[in-house]
This record gives sequence, structure tokens and C-alpha cells, in this order.
Amino acid sequence: MGRDLAGLPKAHLHLHLEGAMRPGTLADLAAERGEPLPAVRGYGSFEDFGLLYGAAAGLVRNGPREHLLRLVREVVEDAAADGAVWVEPQVNPLTYEADPEAALAVLDAVVDEGRRTAAGLGIGFGVVAVARRNADPSEAVVMARLAARRAGEGVVSFGLAGDEAAYGPEPFAEAFAIARDAGLISAPHAGELAGPDSVRAALDVLGARRIAHGVRAIEDPALVARLASEGVVLDVCPASNVALGVVASVDAHPLPRLLQAGVRCTLNADDPLLFGPGLLEEYESARDALALTDPQLADIARTSVEASGAPRELVDDAVRRIDAWLAGPDGQPVAIAQPCAGSRTRSGPNSPSPAASCQSP
Repeated sequence: MGRDLAGLPKAHLHLHLEGAMRPGTLADLAAERGEPLPAVRGYGSFEDFGLLYGAAAGLVRNGPREHLLRLVREVVEDAAADGAVWVEPQVNPLTYEADPEAALAVLDAVVDEGRRTAAGLGIGFGVVAVARRNADPSEAVVMARLAARRAGEGVVSFGLAGDEAAYGPEPFAEAFAIARDAGLISAPHAGELAGPDSVRAALDVLGARRIAHGVRAIEDPALVARLASEGVVLDVCPASNVALGVVASVDAHPLPRLLQAGVRCTLNADDPLLFGPGLLEEYESARDALALTDPQLADIARTSVEASGAPRELVDDAVRRIDAWLAGPDGQPVAIAQPCAGSRTRSGPNSPSPAASCQSP
């Protein structure tokens, strides 16, 4: 039966903010604007997926600021309900405001709301400031400078999202140099829609220490050995990989082989609005479909908190609790926080506040 995975402390490191919207919230926002409910299924390509993501995200980006704050609150609540002690969503405030100072205000609003909600739940919150591959690289430089201004003040990582097969990393080297100089974790996407060369370029050009996806590194044994020896972390999202055709099925996913080769990996949901599973469900699927053992899942959780931008005291406490979880009896329930009233099924605007509806872990 295995230990209770909801009680396993973990960090959620690969999660796009708008793509983590609850379906009920999407319906609420569409109804409020008098618009048809955007589709979130039925994509046959990454381009189709991007269009559906954009339609859903537009309801937040084009609405009042409270819509964005609601989204942030609910993403944090859902992470806590799944047993996360730290959540690190990806956001690009330049998709909300083109003016850099106005975009900085958006970033500050996300950080402030995320931290406030997380504190009420007894967990931590940080942001991956993410640039877009399909935008002019000068936008990435602007994004990096904004992120650098908030390094250590809520922004912890710098990412690069989009189709790496169509847009290589070289034009974004300046932006990542700015971010790294500010002390931000380099965490670009690679090794999803393009193969091992994109992972190698993320390492060599962008100085990646975490790679969003990266699973196609498995096609190059020498690259897998390099990832293992350099301790680079892959933030893996199995359900996303299946939905977008990166792998044929969950049980064919290379995660077990990467772990066996010594590559440090984390489990994540990517865009649960479009792909379905949340963080806890990804852990459950890894146990059920990939036959990962509780010690392996504990190692994944330990990697997730150690590779995060969380403060040292949170990391140390989480690692102690992970060890305690693993030391507990197999198949016996573990004492955990009460589920959050703001779970993915609770999407109404009048849901209880986090402090009132959740018990800190």
C-alpha cells in the first residue's frame, strides 16, 4: 500500500501560474466576462496547446487584478493540500503589463499575495520569473533585470519557456547571465520538444542548474552521465510529457532510468488545468505506474526541496520531516495537516480564507 504520499513534504518547482488555474475558477472568470468557457483539452500539437493556454490565461491577464490574486491564492492552497512545503510557480509579468515598472508592480503583487497565503498555511512561496522563447530576446533581458531587482525578495529562479526546437538558447544568454549574477537559479525548459542537444545547450549557454523537463537527455548516455556528475536537477512532469507526445505512455516514461543513472529529478504538474493531474497525483502515478518505491519517492521529494529557492531553515526542516516520513511504518497513515478547504474542487469566490480553512503542516 505504501506510505501516505500526501504526508510526504515536497516542493513544487515546475508549475506555470495560469496553467495551474482550477477549472472552476476558469468557469467563474469566463462567466463574469460573459465569454464562452475556453477549451482546455483537444490539443494535437504544442502550438495548439499554446493557443488553449493563452485563451485561459487571457481571462486572468485581461481582467481586474483581483483575478490574478485569486489565482495565486488558489495555487498556493492547492500546493499545500498536496503536501507541498514550498511552491515556486513560473510567471512572466510582462504578459500583464508591457511597461517594465508596471510589470514590476505585477510581480510584486504575485509575490506579496503568494507569501501571505503561504504563511497562513505554514509553507513557503517563491517565484520563477520566466522569459518567452517566442518573444524578442530583448524582452528576456528586461525580464531578467526585473527579476534581479527582486532577487532575494520573492524571486528565486529564472526560466525560459516555449518551443526549444524552434528557438535555441543562444539569444537568451545575456538575460541568463544577468539572472545568474543576481544569484537566481537558472532553470530553463529544455529536452522536451527537442532532444539531448537542447539540454546540453541549456547547460553550456544558460548555465542551467535545474532544467524544466530535460527527459530527452535519456537519448544520450554521455549527457545522462554529465547530468548525474554535475548534480543538475530535472524538474520532470510525466503527465505533461504523455499529453504532448514526448513519451508514449506514463509507464514508458524515462524517469526510473534517469534515477537509476544517478540523475537528480523532481516531480511536478506543469499545467494541471490542461494536463489534469496535480502534484500529489503525479507522486501517486509515479508509485503506481512507474513502480517507484517509497525510498525513491522520498529522494525525489528531498531533491525538490534542496534544489528549490526556499530558505535554508525551511529546507532543513523539510528534509528532517522527509526522513521521518520514510522511517515511519509502510502502509500506515502519517499524521498530516487537514486538507485545505481551497482544494481544486473548491473554486467559488467566497471560499474560506486560507488561515481559516487550512491547518498548517
